[in-house]
Amino acid sequence: MSQRPKGIGGTLSAIEVASKVAAGEQHPRAAVEACLADARASELNALTYLAADHALEQADRLAERRARGETLGPLAGVPLAIKDAICTRGLPTTCGSRILQKVLPSGALEPWRPPYSATVIERLEAAGAIVMAKANMDEFAMGSSNETSAYGPVKNPWDMTRIPGGSSGGSAAAVAAGLVPGALGSDTGGSIRQPAALCGIVGVKPTYGRVSRYGLVAFASSLDQIGPMTADVRSSARLLEVMAGHDARDSTSSERPVGRYEAACDGTLRGLRVGLGREYFGEGLAPEVGALLERLRTELVSLGAEISEVDMPHTHYGVQTYYVLATAEASSNLARFDGVRFGLRSEPPGADLNSMYTHSRSSGFGAEVQRRILLGTYALSAGYYDAYYDKAQRVRTLITRDFAAAFEKVDVLLTPTSPTVAFPLGERTGDPLSMYLADVYTLPASLAGVPAISVPCGTAPAGAARLPVGAQVIANHWAEETAFRVAAAIERITGSW
Repeated sequence: MSQRPKGIGGTLSAIEVASKVAAGEQHPRAAVEACLADARASELNALTYLAADHALEQADRLAERRARGETLGPLAGVPLAIKDAICTRGLPTTCGSRILQKVLPSGALEPWRPPYSATVIERLEAAGAIVMAKANMDEFAMGSSNETSAYGPVKNPWDMTRIPGGSSGGSAAAVAAGLVPGALGSDTGGSIRQPAALCGIVGVKPTYGRVSRYGLVAFASSLDQIGPMTADVRSSARLLEVMAGHDARDSTSSERPVGRYEAACDGTLRGLRVGLGREYFGEGLAPEVGALLERLRTELVSLGAEISEVDMPHTHYGVQTYYVLATAEASSNLARFDGVRFGLRSEPPGADLNSMYTHSRSSGFGAEVQRRILLGTYALSAGYYDAYYDKAQRVRTLITRDFAAAFEKVDVLLTPTSPTVAFPLGERTGDPLSMYLADVYTLPASLAGVPAISVPCGTAPAGAARLPVGAQVIANHWAEETAFRVAAAIERITGSW
C-alpha cells in the first residue's frame, strides 16, 4: 500500500523556516514542537533518539537573541536530524550498533554520548540550526537498505513495505515524511544519494575534502563525506555552504574557498555541456527509470543545454574496487571497538583477553559488519595485499582518470542514481551481492572523490504504487556550484511531473 509523504518539514522547507524565524514571523519553538509531535507519531523507525529538551532550549536561546535585536544565522530555527554516525556532544551516538552501547546492571543498554561535537554540528548550530534528533542508519554505515541497524529497519514513507535506501535511510525517510526540514547523512559509496533517490528528496555528496570529517565515526576514511539531505535543492545548497570549509582538525579538509552554492541555484543551463555516460544506461537499468532520464534529457536540451554521450570505460569495475578498498579500511577503523575503552563489553566468567575481545565483537557487531571486517582483513593480509588491495587502488586511479577525461569534454555528467525504485523490505537481505549492486551508479563518483547530487526526477510504477526516481548530477572536483546549477534546473523541470 502506497503512502505519499506528507510534506516538507511538516509545512515548510529549511529556508522558509529560517526566513520566518529571522523575520520574527514564527517563534523558534514552533517548528521544533511541530516536528517533535510528528516524529513521536511516526511509524517509520527513522529516528533513534529525540533530543526534545536540547532542541527546545536551543529554540529559546534563539528567541532571546532575536528579542535583543541580534542578527540570526542563515539556518535560524531549522530542526535537523543527524545521522547516528556523526558525534553530537552529550547526545547518543551509536552508529546503529550494539557495540557502542554498554549493558547496565539492570540489563538496559546505555548508548555512548561523545564529549564533543563534529565540526559540521558546531558550524550548523552557530548558523542557528537546531539538532532535534539522531537518525537511524545501517550499522556503521554498512548497507544499502537500512536493514542492518541494531534498532531495526527503517520504512520508506512512500510505501511502508519497502526500504528507504541506505545507509542514511533514517535521514532520508525523516525528510521525505516531513518529520524534519533537513538532515545530515554520510556518503561512503552512495549512502546519501541512493536513499535520497529512493525517498524522493535531494542528497548531496561534496567533493572529498570539501567538508570536515572531524567527528564522523569512520567507515572508510578515504571515501567518507558528510552531506546535507533536504526536500529542495536550495536548502541543501545553504546547508552545505554553512558546513563546508577548511578545518585544522581534519588533515584531509581543503583550504579552497567555499563557493556560493545557493546563488548558483539561479543559474541557467544555456551553453552548459551535459554528458551521459554510456555505461550508466545499459544492462541492469530498469526501463521505467531509463524512460524518466530520457524525458529529462529532452527537457534539458529545450533549456539550452548541450547533451553528448561520453565513455566511462572503467565504471563496470566500481563495485569490485569499492568493496575491496572500503572493507579494507573498515577492518582497520573498526579495530578500535574492542570492548576495552568504551561501549559493549562481553566477558564470560574465566575469559582471557582474547576471549573478551571475541565475545565483545561477536555480540556487538551485526552480520554485515562482521562480513566486511573479515573481507577487509583478508584483502590486507600479507599473502593477498598485492592481489586485491594494491590492484584495487590501481583500478581506482583508472576510474578517477575516466572522470578527468570526461570533464575535459563536458561540465557535468547526468546519470540515474539507482538502477531501480525502492525494493521490498527483506528482498535482498539474503543476497549480499544483489544488495551491493544497488549502489552501482553511485560508487564511481565516491572512488574518484568528485561531488554528486541526487535530485528527484519523477515517479515510476511499482505494483499498485508509484515510487520516486532520482537523477544524479556529477561535477568535477570542487565544482559544486555547477552541480547545484543543474540540480536546481532539474528540480524546476520535474516539479510538475
